[in-house]
Amino acid sequence: MISFNADDVKMPKFGHREVTKWIKAVAARYGYKTGDIAYIFCSDNRILEVNKEYLGHDYFTDIITFDYTENQKINGDIFISVDTVSRNAEEYNVPFDEELMRVMIHGVLHLTGQDDKTDSEFRKMKSKEDDALKML
Repeated sequence: MISFNADDVKMPKFGHREVTKWIKAVAARYGYKTGDIAYIFCSDNRILEVNKEYLGHDYFTDIITFDYTENQKINGDIFISVDTVSRNAEEYNVPFDEELMRVMIHGVLHLTGQDDKTDSEFRKMKSKEDDALKML
């Protein structure tokens, strides 16, 4: 089951059913089925708390993905700071909704084993995000 939750922020508006179908289609493209995926939309302050507590990082970020994937079935908790997504949308001059979908699918791509630590991986991830957005 894919769930969408808000923690200390207003729930972003998007079509939950449509986005759920999209997430399942993207996962299938990489040979995965979806299990339990929880999206937690939160503030910068909340994601900073999560980052410090669980990862030992003292900085803001747009997304933190906790991966519990097993046997080609993706499971995980995906924290998304709507504050950072909003700022990034302004910085990249894209609509908030587009940036939100990009970040949401970024988490799914991580759950399918994609990484973005090196420059090469980052470019590949960006391309995969672009391809996924075209499927929406």
